[in-house]
Amino acid sequence: MPKNLRTNQDTETAVLIGVISGKQNEKEVKEYLDELSFLTETAGGNPLKRFVQKLEHFESRTFIGSGKLNEIKIFVSDNNVDMAIFDDDLSPSQMRNIEDVLKCRVLDRTNLILDIFAKRAKTAYAKTQVELAQYQYLLTRLAGMWTHLSKQKGGIGLRGPGEKEIETDRRIIRDRISLLKEKLKIIDKQQITQRKSRGALVRVALVGYTNVGKSTIMNLLSKSDVFAENKLFATLDTTVRKVVIENIPFLLSDTVGFIRKLPHDLIESFKSTLDEVREADVLIHVVDISHPCFEDQINIVKQTLIDIKVIDKPTLLVFNKIDIFEKNAKDYDYTDGSEMMTIESLNNTWMAKENIPCIFISATNKTNIDRLKKDLLKAVSEIHYKRYPNYLLNQ
Repeated sequence: MPKNLRTNQDTETAVLIGVISGKQNEKEVKEYLDELSFLTETAGGNPLKRFVQKLEHFESRTFIGSGKLNEIKIFVSDNNVDMAIFDDDLSPSQMRNIEDVLKCRVLDRTNLILDIFAKRAKTAYAKTQVELAQYQYLLTRLAGMWTHLSKQKGGIGLRGPGEKEIETDRRIIRDRISLLKEKLKIIDKQQITQRKSRGALVRVALVGYTNVGKSTIMNLLSKSDVFAENKLFATLDTTVRKVVIENIPFLLSDTVGFIRKLPHDLIESFKSTLDEVREADVLIHVVDISHPCFEDQINIVKQTLIDIKVIDKPTLLVFNKIDIFEKNAKDYDYTDGSEMMTIESLNNTWMAKENIPCIFISATNKTNIDRLKKDLLKAVSEIHYKRYPNYLLNQ
């Protein structure tokens, strides 16, 4: 077995653990661990190795079996691994029991996502939302977390309320949650006032899975400079810009990306972002066509839209990143037989036929952006002229 796989002493190392069960098969677990690896890298960690176990029933004490846990323990010890990250949620007692065996920090998927949000939050509003979600997560886990939290020294999964003073007393945390909720209510009222002050302009919201290119498209359409990078949850704060296409003005908002198993407390905390989606007249559902699980991502976003009761809004489905999409003849039916990825060949695939209307673009290379603007203008104009029937007379 290779010794000491650490390559950078400043980067925390991790092992990733997934479970094949009746709820998720081997292929799904691989895909989920791919995403967990990306989440780990986004948090600043270095995933060294993955461990997968097939289980009919989860172990109540340690979630996975003792044999697999011992295998992980040997690797963790030999390579001085900092943390073990599970793709499924663990109870506080399971975390503590696993830590006692592995002698390293243990996180679950929710813990990791909360940590990324804490790292990404820049504005006072986003920080308040994340802090509220962290305290709500903590409150339900206090009974088994005294020992777990007493070991905190900073690092991935430990940002936020835990590193201040470990306020594990329920009363203190409940008081803090109440205070944060009141603070968010005040900010929400301000946000509602701001939305009202925008008048009756048509509103368009960018929605989609995290890291599909929403912020890049926002920058293209609005000619603004919204932060965008190839990491999960690069955008937490809702950004709204006024856009004008062929003399038709509308408001375009960029929203936080959705993800599989997005913690419920985060969904509740980021109500304002969801309000932007609820109040939008048109949705632009952005999909990363180069992602091997883009169909699953489409379904996750659609289910989220169903959950917040906005699935019936006019929607443009935009397949982004065609510049890095690799043709696979087994999975995709190209009728022209060409080797090059072209808009024409994509328009003849099952993706186009099963998702009408849809648009294929590359936001990075600005491919087919004129078509996107044309289709967006058509959707916006239909609503705009109903609201302003005399608009053309005033031009």
